[in-house]
Amino acid sequence: MVTRNVEEVIKQIAAATNTPEETVTQMYAQTWIEYSEGARITDYLTVLVARRVRDNLRRRQQNSH
Repeated sequence: MVTRNVEEVIKQIAAATNTPEETVTQMYAQTWIEYSEGARITDYLTVLVARRVRDNLRRRQQNSH
């Protein structure tokens, strides 16, 4: 799962949401497991997982303010 592309996506999400990369990596891995379980087509999984992690982090930040 962790490829150069995924690492770059994680860095971008961490920078955009002001969240530690370790936290983003954990969230990404968990979301990947949830989304990939039973998935037959995984071509766009990276995009979908990244979007979900980004949305969850933004929602978390809004709730903390």
